[in-house]
Amino acid sequence: MGASCFSRLCCCWISFNSASRPLPPPPPPAAAAYLPCPHMEPQPEAHRSSQPRLPYADADRTLRALAAGAEGFGRHAVGGLHGALYYVTSLQDDGHGTLREACRAKEPLWIVFEVSGTIHLQTYLRVSSHKTIDGRGQRVKLAGKGLQLKDCHHVIVCNLEFEAGRGHDVDGIQIKPNSTNIWIDRCSLADYDDGLIDITRQSTDITVSRCHFARHDKTMLIGADPTHVGDRCIRVTIHHCFFDGTRQRHPRLRFGKVHLYNNYTRNWGIYAVCASVEAQIVSQCNIYEGGEKKTVFKYMPEKAADREETAAGSIRSEGDAFLHGALPCLVDGPGVESVFRPEDYYDKWTMEAASPALKEVIQLCAGWQPVPRPPDC
Repeated sequence: MGASCFSRLCCCWISFNSASRPLPPPPPPAAAAYLPCPHMEPQPEAHRSSQPRLPYADADRTLRALAAGAEGFGRHAVGGLHGALYYVTSLQDDGHGTLREACRAKEPLWIVFEVSGTIHLQTYLRVSSHKTIDGRGQRVKLAGKGLQLKDCHHVIVCNLEFEAGRGHDVDGIQIKPNSTNIWIDRCSLADYDDGLIDITRQSTDITVSRCHFARHDKTMLIGADPTHVGDRCIRVTIHHCFFDGTRQRHPRLRFGKVHLYNNYTRNWGIYAVCASVEAQIVSQCNIYEGGEKKTVFKYMPEKAADREETAAGSIRSEGDAFLHGALPCLVDGPGVESVFRPEDYYDKWTMEAASPALKEVIQLCAGWQPVPRPPDC
């Protein structure tokens, strides 16, 4: 698997001229149908390649090629690019050679693992700025508690597993407050007492890519609650993720902006995606496959602390596939036209039309991958 597992995925590199407006969105999608990807223009035969152009396709070529390889709002995250290598040699919670020792260091570090196994955390593991936690080459699982990204910047977390987190307010990855330039990539997350990934309290410019979420209720919360109006700054991109039977919040958003593309969400227990107060969600070329519950998009009106009116957010769906009776339940109105356009914030991202091939590839390629650690050269 690893990078090679995308061999059957035909992707298109979307590029916009910021001086021009995009084409109008396609009509609302029909149920149980795959539709063309919005804004994709067919390339001349001479320019087509037998190899697809993949998201951060060369990120595993060398160790530090991962830095700044993210797409979307977290694209500037460099992690510990300019730091020394730190080798985790112990699976203990703390002490010499442990992950905790590396994460609390003040200097930039690129953290790699010399051991595989489970690290049983007794307390949250707080990550300081300019760190890359790179699990490639080993299979490392964090259990008991999770990572806490608090007031930190430029952090990359790649190719780890998170499972069985216990305790009040214990998330797999908790990003709050005021953290920026974060990339969570190829992680498997399941079975925490609170959320799997929570992004709140003015944390922004974050990308979550190729992650696998399973065996959980409140999967991903973005935006703390209606009183935290500072969360209007939040911007998150989520792509090529597999939400595998998780109950709700894929994500639930308050106040901020979220770009979803090429994700596969199936068999949810309440809804797939939720727009709460002032949320702006762009959903492009995702696959939503219903189980017992069919509602894909849900609107939850709330009153912001500095507003008089109660209102929900807005969702624009383009090229999404709704399978097995999944119901978009989209609400039209003036708010939809005011939803942000990703091309106003970044001019490139890798996206293909929703298809059976995309669905298969996401199942193979999301989450922890048995890829070797690349050379540091």
